[in-house]
Order: sequence, then structure tokens, then C-alpha cells
Amino acid sequence: MRWMWIDRIVELEKATRIVTVKNVSLAEEVVHDHFAATDTRAAVPVLPNPLIVEGMAQTAGIMVGHARDFAEKVILAKISKAIFHEAAMPGQTLRFSADMDRIDDAGAMTTGMVEVYDSHQGPDAARKLADIELMFSHIDNNRSGLDFPEHNFVFTDQFMGLLERSGFGQDNA
Repeated sequence: MRWMWIDRIVELEKATRIVTVKNVSLAEEVVHDHFAATDTRAAVPVLPNPLIVEGMAQTAGIMVGHARDFAEKVILAKISKAIFHEAAMPGQTLRFSADMDRIDDAGAMTTGMVEVYDSHQGPDAARKLADIELMFSHIDNNRSGLDFPEHNFVFTDQFMGLLERSGFGQDNA
């Protein structure tokens, strides 16, 4: 099973912009003991930053695939920038926003921001959590002699189902 690091797509403007959300929960084992307890401090549960980068890669990757009607397999090629301003804690909601900087036959470049919301601070109280810039490859067009499966192993039923459940299915996009 593939891990999903976003829960819902809330905005999708073809080849331009996407916004998704992720609720960080203590039910996710990855947050437990990220900073293990010591003799002087209790354990601190946080969502590890690489998983936040993965959430942005999933968010921006959906936008890149959607821009060309999922005709190509889109893979993350490079993390150009990932600057974190604080940690993501259980009980918070992350909002991933990505803008398309460039897209062509070779791939795409995106600029993104992750914001964090604390439910006890109200629905409009957001703080910047991270700035993330990513590059993607359309591997069908960049094979360099390598063979990849014919089926689209990137945009699985999980991702396409997320689009449908969020109201952005093929018929609604």
C-alpha cells in the first residue's frame, strides 16, 4: 500500500495552482517518538520534515499530471529548496499550496508553501511552516534507454480516487 500524505484536494486550477490539506494525527505511527524521550524531556511527537516534502511532492505532482490529463508518468526529479520554519505537531492541519512555474514535454517546476493551522487558534490562524520548490520529470519522455511499465504506476487508484472524492475527477476537472 502506498502512503498518502495529503487528505483532500481543496483547489485545483489546471496547470496553474493546487491546494491540499493534511490532518496530522497521533494515530499515525510516524509521529510517535520522533524526538525520543530523554532523562530531562518527554518524547516530542512531530511529523518528520521529509514526509512534509513528500506531501508537497504528491500535491504538486497531482497538479503536474492533471495539467496534461495524466498522459505521462510524473516523478519527483529534484528538491530545489526546502526551508522549514517550525515543526508539524499532532492536532494541526497542514495546507499545501503549489503553483506551476513551468511545464513542458520534459517535466515541470513548482513553487510551494506549507502552512500550519492549530484548531485552538481558530480557522483563519495560519503560520508558514515551509517553502518548498520541486522539479518533476515526465519519465515517458526522458527514458534515456530505460524501460518503464506501460501502465501509469504513478497515478494509482489511490490518487485518482482522491481526485474523485475531492470533486476533481476527470469529469469535473
